Amino acid sequence: MNTRAATGLMLASTIALAACQKKAPEELPPPPVETATPTPTAPTGPSAGSQAHFVDAVGQANTVVYFDTDRFNIDTEDQTKLQRQAQYFSQYPQVSFTIEGHADERGTRDYNLALGERRANAAKNYLVSIGIPANRIRTVSYGKERPVALGSNEAAWAQNRRAATVTIN
Repeated sequence: MNTRAATGLMLASTIALAACQKKAPEELPPPPVETATPTPTAPTGPSAGSQAHFVDAVGQANTVVYFDTDRFNIDTEDQTKLQRQAQYFSQYPQVSFTIEGHADERGTRDYNLALGERRANAAKNYLVSIGIPANRIRTVSYGKERPVALGSNEAAWAQNRRAATVTIN
C-alpha cells in the first residue's frame, strides 16, 4: 500500500508539473541589437616618471653629465643639461631619482669610488641650488665598476667619466 501511494503521488506531481510548463510563444522576439561599446584606449608612450618618459622628455644626451680627467666641476654645458632635468623634475614632483657617479678605469678602486661620489654630488648640489628638493635625489658611486664604453683609450675614458640621472619609479 505504501508503494501504491508513493507511485500515485509521483504520478500526480508529474501531471501537475506538466500542466505548469510554459508554452513556446508563437512569435519570437527580435534578436538583441548590438551596440558599439567604446573600448578603453591604453595610454600611448611611457608612463610619467619612468626612465623612458624622462629620456623622451629631456633627450638622451641631457641625462648624462661628462667630466674631464680627475674633475667633478659642473661647467656651462653641464648646467644646461641639468637645467633641462630640473624642468622635468619640477613638472613631476612625485618622481624621485638617483644620480650615479662614474669614473674611467684609471686609478685605484677607492680613488674612483670617491671621484664618482664627488661627481654625483656635484650634479645633485647644482640641481638643489636651482630648486629641486634634496630629499628627492639619491646619489651612488660606481667608480670604474660600470663602464659604458670598453677600451683603454681617451674616447672610452671620456664616456665613462660621468654622472647619469636615473628615475626611481
